[in-house]
Amino acid sequence: MSKFITIGERLSTTAPAVNKAFTARDPEPILARAKQQLDAGATYLDVNIGPAENDGPELMKWAVELLQGNFDNVPLALDTSNVAAIEAGISVYNRSKGKPIVNSADAAGRIEYIDLAAANDAIVIALCNGEGIAKDNDERMMFMQTMMERGMEHGMDVENDMWFDPLFLVIKGMQDKQMQVLEFIKMISDMGMKSTGGLSNNSNGMPKHIRPIMDSAMVAMAMMQGLTSAIVNPNDLRLMETIKSCDIIKNNNLYADSYLEI
Repeated sequence: MSKFITIGERLSTTAPAVNKAFTARDPEPILARAKQQLDAGATYLDVNIGPAENDGPELMKWAVELLQGNFDNVPLALDTSNVAAIEAGISVYNRSKGKPIVNSADAAGRIEYIDLAAANDAIVIALCNGEGIAKDNDERMMFMQTMMERGMEHGMDVENDMWFDPLFLVIKGMQDKQMQVLEFIKMISDMGMKSTGGLSNNSNGMPKHIRPIMDSAMVAMAMMQGLTSAIVNPNDLRLMETIKSCDIIKNNNLYADSYLEI
């Protein structure tokens, strides 16, 4: 067993302050958010530069060098729909702390992200979707198998370098689908594969005081089904304490009275 891998989600252009900093190449807001997440226990940082149609390669290079240069070659997930930007980021990436993650492929229009990851000895997050959300676990499995076959065709180590994302669904309006997602995580685990996903999707639209409670409950249930990673807000103390506690219960980490501080 190995410790749960958290991917910090707070360097995304969906946040106006981050978008402004990326556009202006202003390092201070980027470094401040990165430090907060790493201090809170994030393993990887997700670097979401959006579509970045005009300057994607230059921007991703700048972001990768900035973050790895200031935080001891922290491992990064490169998150954009601009393929050239991901390639540019990988070209300057330091692997001493872990392979880059390509975020993300699917079984339809973004399946070539698997090829990109394979060509660059990178990890790929593989979303178990096609053109839309899978209607059930049979469809999720079909999409997963399509992507596994693509990875194997390109010589990928599918058990380690393909992290399958079942897609966490919004509870408000899709409450009846949650157990299916958890069951599919168990299916991924039973196949010996790794899994991840955007955990906070499940609590979208809920009041702010409820979201940490719901996210913590979901991650605990998902980890017990075999979830090996998640894209999270590491500054959510309740969530991070839950993850660390589940790692103890699952024997992924050695217990000490100070385990919450590690």
